[in-house]
Amino acid sequence: MPDPTFSASVEKALSGLEVDVPPVVDVSIIIVNYNVKDFLSQALRSVYQASEGLSVEVFVVDNNSIDDSVSMVKREYPSVRLMANSENVGFGAANNQAIQVAKGSHLLILNPDTILQEDSLRMMVDFMKLHPECGALGCQILNPDGTFAPESRRSFPTPQIAFYRMIGLSALFPRSKRFGRYNLTYLPRDKACEVDALSGSCMMLRREALFGPGSSTGSDSPIGSGSSKGPDSAIGSGLFDEDFFMYGEDLDLCFRIQKAGWKVWYTPDTQIIHYKGESTKKGELKYVMLFYGAMLLFTQKHLEFQHSTVLTFLLRVGIVFRASLSMVGNWIGMASPIMKDLIGVYASVSALGAVRFWQTEVNSTPLFFASIGPAFAVCTVLGIALAGGYRVEKKRRVEPVFIGVIMGFMSVASLAYFVPDIAFSRMVVGLSVPLSFGVLLILRGVLSGSRRGPRRALLVGEYAEAVRLSNLLSSHPRPPFRLNGYVSEKESGNGTIPYLGRFSHLRDLVRLRGFDDIVFASRDIPNHVIFGIMRTLKDLSVQFRMLQEGQEHVIGKSVISHLSLSSLQADVTEVVSLRSPVSKAIFDKSIALLVLPFLPLIWLSLRLIDKNSLIHQKMGLFLKTPQVLTNSISLVGCKPEELSIIPETWNVPIGIFTVTNTLKTEELKPDELARAYWYYVTHQTPGLDLEIILSSIRRS
Repeated sequence: MPDPTFSASVEKALSGLEVDVPPVVDVSIIIVNYNVKDFLSQALRSVYQASEGLSVEVFVVDNNSIDDSVSMVKREYPSVRLMANSENVGFGAANNQAIQVAKGSHLLILNPDTILQEDSLRMMVDFMKLHPECGALGCQILNPDGTFAPESRRSFPTPQIAFYRMIGLSALFPRSKRFGRYNLTYLPRDKACEVDALSGSCMMLRREALFGPGSSTGSDSPIGSGSSKGPDSAIGSGLFDEDFFMYGEDLDLCFRIQKAGWKVWYTPDTQIIHYKGESTKKGELKYVMLFYGAMLLFTQKHLEFQHSTVLTFLLRVGIVFRASLSMVGNWIGMASPIMKDLIGVYASVSALGAVRFWQTEVNSTPLFFASIGPAFAVCTVLGIALAGGYRVEKKRRVEPVFIGVIMGFMSVASLAYFVPDIAFSRMVVGLSVPLSFGVLLILRGVLSGSRRGPRRALLVGEYAEAVRLSNLLSSHPRPPFRLNGYVSEKESGNGTIPYLGRFSHLRDLVRLRGFDDIVFASRDIPNHVIFGIMRTLKDLSVQFRMLQEGQEHVIGKSVISHLSLSSLQADVTEVVSLRSPVSKAIFDKSIALLVLPFLPLIWLSLRLIDKNSLIHQKMGLFLKTPQVLTNSISLVGCKPEELSIIPETWNVPIGIFTVTNTLKTEELKPDELARAYWYYVTHQTPGLDLEIILSSIRRS
């Protein structure tokens, strides 16, 4: 029988709850959402695909998202029971809101960044029917690359188990029953088993396990698995403990379910994909503290009375130590690229200064190393940061580096003008620009042999979806990948998009032709087939993406690539204001001033080149740069004839270099042209302007 302390905590958890609602559905699916609209839409689609043959109700509890999630659910999934909170109440509290009004014999707690297989609901309900003692059930969880996620099944972090994990023995000896208990790595993944805990990303709960026997009659359920045939001594565990704001609430609930006399099971018979933490930025200090704070709370609540004071104290010390390491590692990870750039630029400038002043009687040499070197390095790094060069998606881009080096040069030149004592050799400062630029590119791997142009992708699906994706990419100013063909069990279409083969050819296509991305057309391929392909290719270096039917974005691991916007006529004035007119004017005039000394040479060269040649047309654009200095024209903008198509509120000026000059398609439809300029106004940065200039010059 449960101890009195536990019974009292259950009574507290159940107090005020309405437990007499008879279930009229097989499964109540509950999804707590926070700012992951596109993942949520994908998850809901998979939920309804998996609901065939079952009576289900779907709840979405939104924790005050700002990404239009609520409007999307109302518009695209009107049958969903939506609960929109005015504040973020936490994961457990939000789930409890829906649990208290849910009518299902079973309740599926599901993360919004997941995809169910078509048989997931049926298989899990059938399993619980065959195991009436099962209070909670989890299934195989796959990572976005198709590999098995170890959090699919877990043990409670007792002092001994946690100690083995913290010192690395669980990783060194995963097959050991002693050392591999945390994620039960010693057990076969394809074998059903009892476990301590499950992941809250996908956990099916029996209604009776929460509210107690008799709270579920199951008389109206086709499955009939909700009858009170659980363990004789079992009681209700209560709902999620709302003291756990985020993380740890799944461990706590599984612990209380078992304490109440029920069992927790893992089944390999079905699987889901979990994109992991897309609604939180796990690297942020806030979420590190939430995670380890939850571990401390779980230890204090459940483990201290089971183990000696010394062991519990050591566990708490270990949790605090790991939390500290995580925070320090996070800070080092963020600072590492900046420190490398600082050292690289300083070393470049200092090396040139050492060569210049070698064996010369210059008394100010120490001042050079203490002023010009650090100033050039700091201003360069600041310029790279302002251009977004330290974002993950831009770490290998050339434009932020170029902007940073130019900013470093101009800052040092201005500083030397106002402070004559540090006006050292102009040749050293000038040569520092190309040398620092080259060093920074090497540090980023841009000049390494591994860089081979845009990412190459293939689509797994029918020809029509391949054409749709190709059209979206062709009108995108900076597509995330290039589509090289499609894979299907049979060839169709007129051959505009190359047919690459059948599903069985995918491994060789990735391995031999070097594809970087596989895009699954969810309209054409069932989820269980997608999961199977991902698992067979999980050992290859390839990113999997999903293209939803009717949507204009692709979802991949940790990234959503928006290819267009459904409503291009929206007022985006607030987005445009993120880059001020002053910032754009400074960039335009800085580039124009750099080009100005070379204009006579450009003019003379044009006299010697055929006027009809492409080179003449490209070089001739630079002759317009003086107009930038007089504010008559912008460096980057649109053509005069395009103004009638672009909404006035977007504030796109007439420019020398235009967004459409970078696109492969010569003739664009009005909506395609608007889509291209929408991307520009919502993403414009100095780096994007520079990329448009360089792309216009390179384009043949």
